[in-house]
Amino acid sequence: MKIFVSGCFDVLHKGHLSLLQYCYDMKRIQERRVRNLSHVIVGLNSDASIKRLKGKNRPIIKEADREYAVFSLLYVDEVHVFDEDTPRELIKKIKPDLIVKTKPNPEETEGFDVKIFPKIKGYSTTKFINEILSNRR
Repeated sequence: MKIFVSGCFDVLHKGHLSLLQYCYDMKRIQERRVRNLSHVIVGLNSDASIKRLKGKNRPIIKEADREYAVFSLLYVDEVHVFDEDTPRELIKKIKPDLIVKTKPNPEETEGFDVKIFPKIKGYSTTKFINEILSNRR
């Protein structure tokens, strides 16, 4: 089973790690159920994609370092960087069995099985960055 999740993962925090752990837990459940290997695949927004989506001051962490950090996690089997604003083309290429999202986006996931992971309250990269910047003043 291929479990796909995507995001910027700019400044890793508990919300990101909880999402990836959730995917990993689903992988383990599936492996026990059907005795077949499963993979957690992360689609990682490129630096250019993040700049378009989040603004000129993002990302904070460069693409190669984000890719290394995410791939280093126990929960992750593969990382694919994508340059588009959404991972739709990557999803069509990978053909995952399940997509995990924090909010539904039918444009990205139409035709695929989707599981919604509720965001962890109080954890947002943008919020963290804004708090850091406001404390500097």
